[in-house]
Formats: sequence, C-alpha cells, structure tokens
Amino acid sequence: MSEATDRPDADAWAKASAEDIAAEHARRREQAGQASAAEELRRFAEAVGEAVGDRLAALRNPAVQMAAQGVLSQVRSVVEPIKERNPDVFDHLTAAGAELLAAYRSAVAGAESRWTSGEASSRSTAEHIDLD
Repeated sequence: MSEATDRPDADAWAKASAEDIAAEHARRREQAGQASAAEELRRFAEAVGEAVGDRLAALRNPAVQMAAQGVLSQVRSVVEPIKERNPDVFDHLTAAGAELLAAYRSAVAGAESRWTSGEASSRSTAEHIDLD
C-alpha cells in the first residue's frame, strides 16, 4: 500500500458533510423556488440601478447621468467576479444579514414595549414631575 491509502483523509468527513449540506440547501431552494444569494444580490443590484437611473433621468442633467452610470458599471465590474468565484460567501452574508436583522427587530420591539408601557425603567434615574 502507498502512504496515501494507509492514512485516511482527516477532513474527509467534514468535506462529505459540507457537500451533503450544500446539496440539501440547493434542493430546498429549488423546491421553494428561491434563487441563490448571488442571484438575489444580482436582482437587487439591478433594481437599485433602475431606481437610481429613473431618479437621475428626472434630473435631466447628462453629466450627472453619465457619472452615475460610470459608478454603477464600476461597482458591477468589482462585484460580478467575486460573486462568480465565491457564491457561498454571499449565502453566508445573506444568513448573517438575516440574523442581524432579527436581532435588531428584537431589540427594537423590546425597547418599544418599554417605551409604550408607561412604566419607569429600573435602570432609569429619571423622576416624573407632575406640573399641575
């Protein structure tokens, strides 16, 4: 036997698990009709580009329109190769963004309930003074 077959690959289990998980995610996205995060980002960028283009068209200033188109094309030229080489990065960023949004919503909901409850916060040193 050669040395390569004598020792099993230490990362074989991790690689196989990652492949299985990626395949399962792809299958679920296909069932749900969802596109990949890279595809969603592309659609979002197109929508933003169209909205910006519409707003700039309302300005009717050719210099501003040309400058904006130049900026958008530069952004596309930077983002497209990254998306093509690392689509899983965008999946991770999407998941992280969703988690951050959920945490933000939770924090806002908690603060909002404290503000609207009318109860004084235990951390607050403010004192209510009746002016009547």
